Amino acid sequence: MQNSNKLFQAIGIPFTALLSVIFGLLLLSFPIGLFVVFETNIGDDINFDYPLTHLELFENTAIYQNPIDIGIGDVFVILWSLYAILFTISILGPKRNFFKSLSSVISLGKFDLEKNYMFGITKWLSILILISALINFIQEEFGIVTVPPIGGNDLIQFFYVSLAPLIEEFGFRLILMGIPLFALYSRRTSITYFIRCLWNPGNLEIYDSKKAILLIVFVGTLFGFAHIAFGESWSEGKFAQATAGGIILGWVYLRYGFIASLLIHWATNYFVFSYANFISQINFISIESAFSHSLMSSLELLLLVSGSFSIAVLLLNRVISKQNSDLKI
Repeated sequence: MQNSNKLFQAIGIPFTALLSVIFGLLLLSFPIGLFVVFETNIGDDINFDYPLTHLELFENTAIYQNPIDIGIGDVFVILWSLYAILFTISILGPKRNFFKSLSSVISLGKFDLEKNYMFGITKWLSILILISALINFIQEEFGIVTVPPIGGNDLIQFFYVSLAPLIEEFGFRLILMGIPLFALYSRRTSITYFIRCLWNPGNLEIYDSKKAILLIVFVGTLFGFAHIAFGESWSEGKFAQATAGGIILGWVYLRYGFIASLLIHWATNYFVFSYANFISQINFISIESAFSHSLMSSLELLLLVSGSFSIAVLLLNRVISKQNSDLKI
């Protein structure tokens, strides 16, 4: 057991350093996003005052015909504030703050992953990026290329990618996963308990995880299909990536709750595009060219290395848990 702690401590030093850097970059993306929306020419012929109801989302609706005086900048600030509040909550809880969780890894060799949201968010975000990169690499070897939707106005695109995590996590996690999980495993029917279980399915007594895992895979597959089938969709190559991402987000929702799955989804959208748009604006290059910039490559490399460490920690945790179980027997 002592050797195991020493091994965890040895891995924990570079691992926590990587997670700390990712945390810092996530935090920095908040002011960067505001700067991009309100202080740059990201929208070219439109700006943050562009009426919300003129977006394609509301096209051919009664709201479009009777526009209200709300700009996309107003809604962006609301979204930004919501994510900032949830980000702060994830740093502080639910049982231990992020920095104490990091120090316990280094000093004690204990990976108490469920005691802090941000610890789980940074870890699973890096795993999601690593798996997506591996899927993309394998698909390209077979000539399958992942092509994003045809780009429109960069400001509107950034607004949409900031809004999407909230809508998609509400639909795919709270509705398509949370309600079925409650129906399968709940032994009480009070409204308060229902809301608590939707917020965090960990409040349920999940005695048979097979049904929950099947549900995660099913909803994850729907999530992947939605990315290639509706609206201005991605090419077919996105299906495997989005499905894997949906399964990871479903697992995170089951283990950590809605805050964690939402913020990981937020990070894959807002976080990534805030840096890409920032690079695009300060260097006067297209958003497509910005994704090939050295800074974006460095961000990706950081997440890939962190993802590798995160998987190693998960496997080591599993091996040690099994050894401890065998000793008890």
